[in-house]
Amino acid sequence: MLNYVIAVIGAYLLGATPVGLVVVWFISRKDIRTFGSGRTGGTNAMRAAGPAAGVLTGVGDAVKGLLAVTIARLLVPDDSVMEALCAVMAVVGHNWSIYLGFRGGAGTGPNIGAAVALWPISGVVLVPLVPLGLVVTGYASVTSTLISLAILVIFVLRAIFAHQPLTYVGYATATLILVAISLIPNYRRLIAGTERMVGPRARMSQQASK
Repeated sequence: MLNYVIAVIGAYLLGATPVGLVVVWFISRKDIRTFGSGRTGGTNAMRAAGPAAGVLTGVGDAVKGLLAVTIARLLVPDDSVMEALCAVMAVVGHNWSIYLGFRGGAGTGPNIGAAVALWPISGVVLVPLVPLGLVVTGYASVTSTLISLAILVIFVLRAIFAHQPLTYVGYATATLILVAISLIPNYRRLIAGTERMVGPRARMSQQASK
């Protein structure tokens, strides 16, 4: 029982670690929470301190999700429920970090990392979706939503055709909901037409407005 408790709490605390805050401060001595959306994820890190900060933050956030599942496997071997629960807790920690007054990011980084830990080949699909989504849509919120949906589709198909545990579908469903909850303000701005764009689409929009 102690191992179960340690795994769950450890997954949350790992997810809660504000990688973006540390990366942006180290690169630029700026507080990421004072830029853009105020979130600590890769997109806002890019806004605050440039592309390198965005990439480092995204990778670091993904590692949090991967480690959460790995630790669950080490402490409670062969338990898909714990793997799924710790994957979810990494996203919860990232989005509502105890270190930041229960604020954080949108959960995309740790969600990708957890998905890769549960099925490594999913990374072949999910990792390219990040730049592709930003280039095609221009919105980080839309990209995050698409990635969460892709994770759900992947694990539903795996459950149907490869007999992967249904608990992984539960993880994907839960994280889709968590990401969507954290992005509610973004959805409202999308509807109002005031959502901030990022990447090439943002630059094109700025040039067109000049």
